[in-house]
Amino acid sequence: MKLKKILVTGADGFIGSHLVEALLEKGHAVKAFVYYNSFNSWGWLDTLPNAKLKNIEIFAGDVRDPNGVRQAMKGCDSVFHLAALIGIPFSYHSPDSYVDTNVKGTLNILQAARDLSLSKVVVTSTSEVYGTARYVPIDEAHPLQGQSPYSASKIGADKIAESFNLSFGLPVVTARPFNTYGPRQSARAIIPTIISQLMAGAKEIKLGSLHPTRDLNFVSDTCAGFIALAGCKAAEGKVINIGSGQEISIGDLAKLVMNITGRHAKIVTSAERSRPAKSEVERLLCGNKLIKKLTGWKPRVSLEEGIERTAKWFTDPANLARYKSDIYNV
Repeated sequence: MKLKKILVTGADGFIGSHLVEALLEKGHAVKAFVYYNSFNSWGWLDTLPNAKLKNIEIFAGDVRDPNGVRQAMKGCDSVFHLAALIGIPFSYHSPDSYVDTNVKGTLNILQAARDLSLSKVVVTSTSEVYGTARYVPIDEAHPLQGQSPYSASKIGADKIAESFNLSFGLPVVTARPFNTYGPRQSARAIIPTIISQLMAGAKEIKLGSLHPTRDLNFVSDTCAGFIALAGCKAAEGKVINIGSGQEISIGDLAKLVMNITGRHAKIVTSAERSRPAKSEVERLLCGNKLIKKLTGWKPRVSLEEGIERTAKWFTDPANLARYKSDIYNV
């Protein structure tokens, strides 16, 4: 990519904060769109050293507001749109908020990018839009299935992005990462759920269904995939998977984390942590041939190494204290 100013929405979140750091390391000027709140919290960006923070332009707003989105995008050459509501259980009882944030928020980004003639828009999708695998590995031609209100809202956002490319020629890339993990991830995700309970000294770790499989990717690999796609002209107008091409069941993952950390506990299946039967995505395994062909990207951090890095981050008492490991995080 050319070294111009880049807007990152959801910059205060897990992947977004890592992406901001990765872009800074490559010499880009970054404007970080964070969610406005009365605490003036910048999310995970608050944990970055001052040497990095002073190089980030912060914009506090709400992607649901088209006026703020347009203001944030002024002076930027491109945008990585990551801001979204992502918790699947929360989408069961608050679906309206997912449509407002994920669908309308994406529309706001696309409309402003079109009006301001941005050179590249990278929209973040999710492997959840595929639902349970009908065949593996899951390539970009796999049928879509809204097995949760969350996944349905992301399907809607993806299709709006597609329409802006086909209707108006907007240079959009839809990046579809499979399950990303690493330091700073919320306890709504499986690896921090396991690690935070173990680090807190739990004798039992409570999980949902143990048999579903996931394709897990360390956050630095996901960010590298985003950046590679943004710099690839041939990726415009396409949906492109980012994943490792390997799968592991939740039960086996828990055992692996225990072996790596040296902390062991009994695994207990908790009914409240299990998705409704028809909503559970039973298998995810990424077909990543397209991103490799177009950009040469490939995952560089093994699952074992990634878990080690993540567990090490949790050994800092200040980091572990951010997690309420004794309750179910919806």
